[in-house]
Amino acid sequence: MTNSRRRKGLTVASALLGGVLALSACSSGGDASASDDDTSQSKVDEAAAKKTSEAQIKITPEDGSDNASINSSAVTVSKGSLTEVKMTTADGAAVEGQISADKTSWKPSAQLDRSTTYKVAVTAKDSKGLEAHENASFTTVSPSNSFLGYFTPEDGSTVGVGMPVSINFDKSISNRAAVQKGVTVTSTSGQEVACHWFNDTRMDCRPDEYWQEGSTVTLKLALDGVEGAKGVYGVQEKTVTFKIGRNQVSYVDAKTKQMKVTQDGKTVKTIPISAGSPENKTYQGVMVMSEKFKETRMNGATVGFTDDDGKGEYDIKDVPHAIRLSSSGTFIHGNYWGAKSIFGSVNTSHGCVGLSDTKGANDKGSAGYWFFNNSIVGDVVVVKNTGDKTIAPDNGLNGWNMDWAQWKAGSAV
Repeated sequence: MTNSRRRKGLTVASALLGGVLALSACSSGGDASASDDDTSQSKVDEAAAKKTSEAQIKITPEDGSDNASINSSAVTVSKGSLTEVKMTTADGAAVEGQISADKTSWKPSAQLDRSTTYKVAVTAKDSKGLEAHENASFTTVSPSNSFLGYFTPEDGSTVGVGMPVSINFDKSISNRAAVQKGVTVTSTSGQEVACHWFNDTRMDCRPDEYWQEGSTVTLKLALDGVEGAKGVYGVQEKTVTFKIGRNQVSYVDAKTKQMKVTQDGKTVKTIPISAGSPENKTYQGVMVMSEKFKETRMNGATVGFTDDDGKGEYDIKDVPHAIRLSSSGTFIHGNYWGAKSIFGSVNTSHGCVGLSDTKGANDKGSAGYWFFNNSIVGDVVVVKNTGDKTIAPDNGLNGWNMDWAQWKAGSAV
């Protein structure tokens, strides 16, 4: 081989070898770049993980909820502490609330409003001081899709032994059993209590016999979220307690025209009365005092007693010491316009029970004054010998005119 051929061969070999080296170098360079990218992403992920708070925030109701409860709104956090919670209405009005002492929960200070949209913004920190944020918006249940129960007696009151728990609902209840299960009435006396539905909007609860004097009765309403009718839900979570006072029962005898007032079974006073006239007899039966008025107006037109001109047969603007016994207008009250001689001797009223009294309701020596000041809402008045029918159990708070079996038959559970 000539020198020139040898040089050409070496040149080709060098070129081929260079190509191989070039390919090897290119391949090797590619592997190194991928490794660097993996390392870089790993470091980003690690850094991001280190910057994410471990605090986990939960807002109730959930974001976007409709028909939300007005009672159960709350914020909680796990693996961290709440540092700020802001709740506002859609128009920006702030809602007051309190973070718990351990900083793990928050609740609004008062019940929320119905048909209102609320926004919640929450900030929390974990043990490393890293912050977490959560936001939600929800709308509470509307009045048309919810029901309320208006109850008597009032929380903290002292009432007579005949006072039932009476609940009037502002919507018709078709699912009575579900609603009744959300209502419990108990007494420190240990008496069994049963509830009775008079209609779709009223339920009363009482024991077999009058409440034991001195006992305490507790009413619990756990109706939040209870479906009372299709698409209509309860919104109440409430506990009410009231005390039973001394045992006072008064007995009105329309025949003898006397009322015997007893306490703990003993007669403490006998008062002459004037009951309903033969044309306007007084209902008979067991009646419970539901309201007291030092003075009130009584117009016959409101209860069907009218003259030919349509005006009331009577219209007395200052009837003293009036105590309501029925929804239909039966009262036991003071009477200053009648002759003193009628009390204890003749029945002259339009159906009420009248006691001798003085205009102005300030005569401490009158029978009306004494009875009014020695009676409390929930006391019992038993009326007999009037010649009229027994008052309907749902006319006022007068369910005692049903025996225990009849009463329990009206329960939905």
